[in-house]
Amino acid sequence: MSTQHGPRGQAPGPGPHPPRITRRDRGVLRTKSIEQSIQDTEEPEHALKKSLSALDLTVFGVGVVIGTGIFVLTGKIAKEQAGPAVALSFVIAGVVCALAALCYAEFASTVPVAGSAYTFSYASLGELPAWIIGWDLILELALGCAVVAVGWSGYVRSLLDSVGVHVPAALSGSHGGHFGFDLLACVLVLVITAVLVLGMKLSSQVTTVVVGVKVTVVLLVIIAGAFLISPENYRPFIPPSRPSAVGGGLAAPLSQLMFGFTPSDFGVMGVFAAAAVVFFAFIGFDIVATAAEETRVPQRDVPRGILGSLAICTLLYVAVSIVVTGMEKYYRLTVDAPLADAFKHVGYPFFAGLISFGAAVGLTSVCMILLLGQSRVFFAMSRDGLLPQVFSRVHPKFGTPHRSTIVLGAVVAVVSGFTSIDVLAELVNIGTLFAFVVVAVGVVLLRRSRPDLPRAFRTPFVPVVPVLSVLASLWLMLNLPAETWVRFAIWMAAGFVVYFLYGRRNSRLARYLRERDAAGARP
Repeated sequence: MSTQHGPRGQAPGPGPHPPRITRRDRGVLRTKSIEQSIQDTEEPEHALKKSLSALDLTVFGVGVVIGTGIFVLTGKIAKEQAGPAVALSFVIAGVVCALAALCYAEFASTVPVAGSAYTFSYASLGELPAWIIGWDLILELALGCAVVAVGWSGYVRSLLDSVGVHVPAALSGSHGGHFGFDLLACVLVLVITAVLVLGMKLSSQVTTVVVGVKVTVVLLVIIAGAFLISPENYRPFIPPSRPSAVGGGLAAPLSQLMFGFTPSDFGVMGVFAAAAVVFFAFIGFDIVATAAEETRVPQRDVPRGILGSLAICTLLYVAVSIVVTGMEKYYRLTVDAPLADAFKHVGYPFFAGLISFGAAVGLTSVCMILLLGQSRVFFAMSRDGLLPQVFSRVHPKFGTPHRSTIVLGAVVAVVSGFTSIDVLAELVNIGTLFAFVVVAVGVVLLRRSRPDLPRAFRTPFVPVVPVLSVLASLWLMLNLPAETWVRFAIWMAAGFVVYFLYGRRNSRLARYLRERDAAGARP
């Protein structure tokens, strides 16, 4: 392993004099070479089984992005912030994600290693930035999986109630001041954990079936709704602007606290403000990159999976938003179930039940892929020694990181059993945007430090596209509530403690440098 590179970025070969160790080598910004990252994936006890194709990755991306949000968020934002122009908000958010996706595609094809943004930042920015990203993704994906499981449980209980089967209140979770254990959410996570342990290809096959059902429901809704559109409902397409009724204090967007800027609803600025909200409906496409190491031809298939899934999801979101605002005047839409209620109002209650079924099925794949992404980030950090290496062993038969998957699955199952659905409002989305910034910066830095690396996919117009990605991500981050930034800071502070007490000393890179010191390297 070497962090020292020659003029063309090549790792130095053996010789009579060990390479010179710089302060960067010793510090928290020490980087792990691309060659060593790839070499680590070939160690038998740490090697993940390669079984995925571009289609599998595209299905994963669609599976995690298209969830209950497509049935709820589209109408909610149309009613409260953008009117029929919510379709433009989805286009804007899709463009922002596309900028990040181009950067992810280059990194994933160049460094086809599990861990996504964590691995990319380790190769370009250094160990501490990599730890920060990995630490954040672990929390975000775990909490996201737990909350989605709770949402799935709510849909299933509703469907069971409609056929006369009632889940006892004590096993229906905590809600309305009542404390209970959400048995359905817990069982879902445990079943998903078992599927993930049994093999990546099985996980892909299950996800393919689930996503097929989900997308079929979405297409049926779009096609049926298209015949129920009234053109008058699109007038005005962009409603007149009005001041936004946001809260004060920490509930206000950070941009308002910093610059005194008061966001508005509707109007052109309302469309852009809505884009900051609907952006989070796209979160998850980057998880495709966490499966790069388990892809048969990652240099070709990972970029296709990332960009293909993002394009499909954007088209579906735009189509659903056009349908829902065409069926019902935007200000008459409900907040909790706008699309289902729109079908009820026009006399087609059957589609309301179909939408509930599609949402329940859709959330199953969202949970699976969130847990998949979390376990791969955890696995990569463990393999690097930043977390206990016992979790980086793969199953001899299934070729999956079974220990990390089981431990994380058990933790998420317990959390989902006791998590109130209100936690949805507290879900930390800032980590994904932060990861977007890091990956975009990393693309530029790696182009400079390792121009010799073979790149099957190259981000176009570097550094313009990465810079635009950074600016767009920062803009969306500033539109997040200040309390989100506070939670992010607290979690990061805890991460710094863990890194300096354990990870900094126990990382494989640190151990290698100590061994090189002992072998007589000249400081």
